[in-house]
Amino acid sequence: MDTLIQGISEFRGNVFPGQKAMYNRLVRDGQQPKALFIACADSRVSPEHITQSGPGELFVCRNAGNIVPPFSQVNGGVSSAIEYAVVALGVNDIVICGHSDCGAMKGMSDAKALEAMPSVAAWLRHSQAAHKIVCEAYPADMDPKTHARALGLENVVVQLNHLRTHPSVAAGLAKGELRLHGWFFEIESGEVLAYDGEGSRFISLEDGEELPVALASSRRVSAPGLVG
Repeated sequence: MDTLIQGISEFRGNVFPGQKAMYNRLVRDGQQPKALFIACADSRVSPEHITQSGPGELFVCRNAGNIVPPFSQVNGGVSSAIEYAVVALGVNDIVICGHSDCGAMKGMSDAKALEAMPSVAAWLRHSQAAHKIVCEAYPADMDPKTHARALGLENVVVQLNHLRTHPSVAAGLAKGELRLHGWFFEIESGEVLAYDGEGSRFISLEDGEELPVALASSRRVSAPGLVG
């Protein structure tokens, strides 16, 4: 805690004075974030640090395993964050970001590790489809590190599918006002992989190249004859 207190003192004494006008503007004009960023709660993964974003630029929701439960009538923090970001803040992009060396993904492969954490075990059931995919569609002889990485990548895709069940997201996609992104942060290299929905694969984000998206913004209705 001493380190945190020192950080607050440094912020108030040396950082805030130079950014006071920006913070006053954020209070006066409200927040207008570029995107909703759903990330893992892992302390090594900071969305603002990875993207070099400043205050007011990202609306961030973090939880164990960067999970998005499928929509239901039972209210939850992730569902509320999604709805608020889309409806109230009008974000045009949603990113789900997994990462390497994820403890949540490791826990899914080791039931004993979760015996003392029943709430975590219940939460990770939302990633069960990813676990099933890796166990049945991937080689059985993968080492634990490769297995956990594959699970983390597949989990991002599964959560993107869950995200589309949320009414606000479904409507935003149908109106052509939303883009969905699946990212994977390699802690050890700093590399970010992005899911290319058309190619159904993760590729490296490279400077100067077009950003691959999981689901592009495109107006779509099933009964076009009814739409003016």
